[in-house]
Amino acid sequence: MAKVTVIGSSSMDLVVTSHIRPGAGETVLGESFKTVPGGKGANQAVAAARLGADVSMIGCVGEDHYGKAILENFKSNGVSVKNMKPVTDLDSGTAHIILAEGDNSIVVVKGANDYITPDYVEKAKEKIKDADIVLIQQEIPEETVEYVAQLCQELKVPLLLNPAPARPLKAEVIEQVSYITPNEHEAELLFEGKEKEEVLKQYPNKLFITEGKQGVRYFNGEKEVLVPSYQVETIDTTGAGDTFNAALAVALAEGMGFEKGIQFANRAASLSVTKFGAQGGMPTRKEVEESL
Repeated sequence: MAKVTVIGSSSMDLVVTSHIRPGAGETVLGESFKTVPGGKGANQAVAAARLGADVSMIGCVGEDHYGKAILENFKSNGVSVKNMKPVTDLDSGTAHIILAEGDNSIVVVKGANDYITPDYVEKAKEKIKDADIVLIQQEIPEETVEYVAQLCQELKVPLLLNPAPARPLKAEVIEQVSYITPNEHEAELLFEGKEKEEVLKQYPNKLFITEGKQGVRYFNGEKEVLVPSYQVETIDTTGAGDTFNAALAVALAEGMGFEKGIQFANRAASLSVTKFGAQGGMPTRKEVEESL
């Protein structure tokens, strides 16, 4: 069983579904409203646990109703919360999601996730050191991502950085991480002015650019490879990227290899969009293996 440590955000997703996406200054009637646990870090932790990994989460929630629900959800999915800290002076993070016209729009309020500081992560150093792979995203402070990249390099622990939401990264952070998984928009921001083919060759078996329905592109040291995605009927795309990153982390921790690992991750992501909710559609290991 692969040991995966996830450092990242937890939130409660407030999800509205509507036939029409409202424009600026426009009011439309929605169809439904639900609250479901989310946050990129939490989504990836739950996805990795469902795929058979031994998962520990490092993060923060508020001492509020949402925070308690988030922690209970981790426990029910088999994710260790020994390194989850309730804070008193900020609410739990929330994500406000509109599902309309086959896609989503999201506004994130970080809340307690801003307390995931380098000092806080330092206290969980042993859990990081013990991991087969560490998984991190960017809904937490920038300095924490930079600290974790340096720490994992020092500890010789593989680090997979999902650089979402998009923001610039220092060149040394990109060098320090073991794997980085931007989508096309994030890649353009990270490697501004450079052609995709150029940056893929610069980071062989490290840079994996996700291209939505096309698949995932990387350079294997000899040639550029596009691992195609699986075409399915889409119900809700929320959490598909988180499922992909979690599945890829599990695959790499298990030594599955890059192309096979991406196929596994693509399949997990494709299954995740066939059901409602960021975590609601995340598949089990059995479901992924049976569908491959």
